[in-house]
Amino acid sequence: MAEADLKVLVIGGTGRVGRMLRRYWDASPPHCIALSWQSRGGNGDIQWDAAQGADALATQGSFDRLLVLAGVTPAEGANLDQNAVIARAAIEAAARMGTAHVLLASSSAVYGTDSARPYAEDDTPNPASPYAKAKLESEHAVQGTATPPACALRIGNVLGADALMLNAVRASAAHPLTLDRFSDGNGPLRSYIGPATLAQVLETLLHKGPALPDVLNVSAPAPVAMQTLLEVSGTAYVTHPAPPNAVQNITLDCTMLAKLHSFGPAASDAAAMLDEWRRVRDAT
Repeated sequence: MAEADLKVLVIGGTGRVGRMLRRYWDASPPHCIALSWQSRGGNGDIQWDAAQGADALATQGSFDRLLVLAGVTPAEGANLDQNAVIARAAIEAAARMGTAHVLLASSSAVYGTDSARPYAEDDTPNPASPYAKAKLESEHAVQGTATPPACALRIGNVLGADALMLNAVRASAAHPLTLDRFSDGNGPLRSYIGPATLAQVLETLLHKGPALPDVLNVSAPAPVAMQTLLEVSGTAYVTHPAPPNAVQNITLDCTMLAKLHSFGPAASDAAAMLDEWRRVRDAT
């Protein structure tokens, strides 16, 4: 580690997104950033559980930045309230460690599903699910503190950690994946980002630190049709009429992010995203 490197503690490196980011950074170490990884088990540089509280984390050393990826996702019996507990413990520990800035992984789900246009950061959140409400509560847990400042990243679909691709790997000609078809003949349109591109974005944001806004949308510049992802990946699928409550377009306005980070020309390309995933995906 060079003396000028930013010391960054990543909290939650064992989830789907965290594992992909770690594989990417192991192969392509971030510029002037020294990463340490937290886990609840024995495969991290630091062992810590949110149940131990902020004081236990604060004793682990000093860090310039905290990147909080940890969180509870929807599952039977999952305690979604833990999302705010983790966020609160992280921001309190960061204050004790002299950390200058915290990046908190939130979700674009906090916006809801009722907008016909891409969601921008100044849109009022209207979470439509318990998970989305829990992620918004985690944002509230880190905002408004005296120190350190935090930026909540409202991340779209990370390719390879999303439901579509997780289901696609199990699809076959005998058991094809089913995709909604809307009245215009098209399927769902969503904001996506490849895992390698996400890693590059995070590097940029970690360096900018306290200059960042309180919230920031994170996805590739242009949305991607789910049907395109299935076709390019060679996934067997069929379509059926979308149910009345299905939402065709849920996308993010990432104008603010594009002013902070220079995306590569293929960042929104389905084939390029799939290639990023194949390079860092879990072994099957």
